[in-house]
Amino acid sequence: MTIEPDVIAWGSLLASCKVHKNVELARIAADRMLSIEPRNSGAYSALANVYMASGKWDEAAKIRKLMKDRKVKREQGISWVQIKSKVHVFGADDAIHPQRDAIIRNMAEIWDEIKKMGFVPDTASVLHDLDQELKEQILKHHSEKLAIAFALMNTPGNSTIRIMKNLRVCNDCHSAIKFISKLVNREIIVRDAARFHHFNNGLCSCRDYW
Repeated sequence: MTIEPDVIAWGSLLASCKVHKNVELARIAADRMLSIEPRNSGAYSALANVYMASGKWDEAAKIRKLMKDRKVKREQGISWVQIKSKVHVFGADDAIHPQRDAIIRNMAEIWDEIKKMGFVPDTASVLHDLDQELKEQILKHHSEKLAIAFALMNTPGNSTIRIMKNLRVCNDCHSAIKFISKLVNREIIVRDAARFHHFNNGLCSCRDYW
């Protein structure tokens, strides 16, 4: 019996196309995703990201316009972590959490440390008309990074950190969390829209395929 690939399978293929800058395969994967779920904003966003990573900014802009014309709204990425029976929710560049300033400072310190370890921010995924510093500012304030920075401040040093995210974790966050797990010597588990990621000592259980 033949099993047809589902949205998650096509989404995984589409995500991998960004790493290899395979535009043609990305188009096929996105088309298949949209044939199953025509209003899947993730397919549009992922395809636009492949175009940007490949330097095809005009094509990426066309995808964004297509989303607007078709009235497909991009789902806001959020991450959450439960600590002492309370759920803490974070959005990108979160401005609401009462510990926001401390979280931002902690993430900035972590960012500097993992860059010293060899982490290279994926600034190609950010709009090209911004300078390098602002691109990194946007990346370091992604919701899962803020959730992890908060958890590191509020949990025992030997405990496992568990984060939930409503969308697929981006390439930059995936790479950063691998470095963070090694930096702090703690296991970090992230459940995104596709799978569980177990980060430990600089590695992920998905072997960089998700």
